[in-house]
Amino acid sequence: MLELHDAPLAPLTTFRLGGPATRLVTARTDAEVIAVVREADDSGTPLLLIGGGSNLVIGDKGFEGTALVIATKGFALDGTRLELAAGEVWTEAVARTVEAGLAGVECLAGIPGSAGATPIQNVGAYGQEVASTITEVVAYDRAARETVTLTNAECAFSYRHSRFKSDPERYVVLRVRFELADADGLSAPLKYAETARALGVEPGDRVPLGKARETVLKLRAGKGMVLDPEDHDTWSAGSFFTNPVLSDEEFAAFRARVRERLGTQTQPPAYPAGEGRTKTSAAWLIDKAGFTKGYGTGPARISTKHTLALTNRGAASTEDLLALAREVVAGVREAFGITLVNEPVTVGVSL
Repeated sequence: MLELHDAPLAPLTTFRLGGPATRLVTARTDAEVIAVVREADDSGTPLLLIGGGSNLVIGDKGFEGTALVIATKGFALDGTRLELAAGEVWTEAVARTVEAGLAGVECLAGIPGSAGATPIQNVGAYGQEVASTITEVVAYDRAARETVTLTNAECAFSYRHSRFKSDPERYVVLRVRFELADADGLSAPLKYAETARALGVEPGDRVPLGKARETVLKLRAGKGMVLDPEDHDTWSAGSFFTNPVLSDEEFAAFRARVRERLGTQTQPPAYPAGEGRTKTSAAWLIDKAGFTKGYGTGPARISTKHTLALTNRGAASTEDLLALAREVVAGVREAFGITLVNEPVTVGVSL
């Protein structure tokens, strides 16, 4: 294991923000991961887990404790069954499944981060989410002090949420298992209208896997959602806020606010989210509240390509970023009565 002290954490995050960690350890095997976690638990040392760093907002003061980088490797394909080590780079894993002719995660191409983070957030985009293909998650249970295997049902997946996210101090993901589909080189049925339009087909159609992946990568790149060190629009955590899910009563009140503010002909985005619940668009809310692409004059600004991404223009601090996030949250709340919830995990700070 590699161990450093007073080590900078900013380079390990896609925001490139945050102060140093008292101790930084890089583990390359499951046994090393478990050993570091047990040591921290036994000594009462605060522990921060880092994968690809694409979903982290770390405070400027850094982290007083042990930061553990999970750098395990492992890509095992058996027919349509896939097992990934937590440290595998997600975008590379998706590319390999497409090359193998297997469908199920092709529309999740270009999402930065590690495989081990995908079940925590129930990562999803362009009509797919990992909950649809994950069969099991192997994790170290810090409470029971043993390695456990959780089924899909036991992971309690929901929109951008899971058992792991609701109890973040308990589980350390070690391996993720998927069941993909052999559709003779074709994608899963396309669920996202934007993807279908870009491909010139209808929702529900299938297209060649490689074409689906390439199209999603182009769509993401056009929104600054594919990492590029030269493009400050990608110095972000992707979507900073989750799409609000509202009860029927809440949605009715929201729609009334929209009509009052934008006119009776304006209809806000609305997507079914289960009985008595409707999901609307955080990006639409932000834009209609006055926070357009490129908003801001300081070192942290809204992306010039997508209103849902907050970005570091190169010289920002975490406090700069949080000030912008708070301004957006307050503005959307005032305009529409909805409080946006941040998607990235915050460390040592909060909105």
